[in-house]
Amino acid sequence: MSERPVSKQILGLFGWLAVTFIAAAVGALASTQAASFYGELARPSWAPPATWFGPVWSVLYVLMAVAAWVIWRVPLEVRTRTPLVLFLLQLTANALWSWLFFAWRLGGLAFTDIVVLLTLIAATLVSFWKVKWLAGALLLPYLCWVSFASALTWSVRQSNPALLR
Repeated sequence: MSERPVSKQILGLFGWLAVTFIAAAVGALASTQAASFYGELARPSWAPPATWFGPVWSVLYVLMAVAAWVIWRVPLEVRTRTPLVLFLLQLTANALWSWLFFAWRLGGLAFTDIVVLLTLIAATLVSFWKVKWLAGALLLPYLCWVSFASALTWSVRQSNPALLR
């Protein structure tokens, strides 16, 4: 098992941060009017204010990128490609949710997507944990937040059938 040079490890970290924040930016493009649209929606009493989402997601994206980097650092002789493929799939589902919910206002499809996302996060977490427990542990806050967001998506969709098809 060969260790990567420190310079390559640092580049790898920046690479995973870039991949993760590119996915975040793709989702953010769909969310340019998110705060005002979110304000128009009937929401449950337990829904957080719109101002919470940016900071929470920023922390989660950093944790996600670091988790992927931890796995990437493990040589392929020790792990398969599956954990990082799952990571990239869940990033795609994550970015898609914003388009479905905010840009296209397809609440039913957004809920389906977030359930798929939740499943992919759980699979990614388990596959990461099997390689390096730390990488799996770094995804726990993300799993918790998306579980909460799933319930919120369902509730908001149910309360706003005219705004969210």
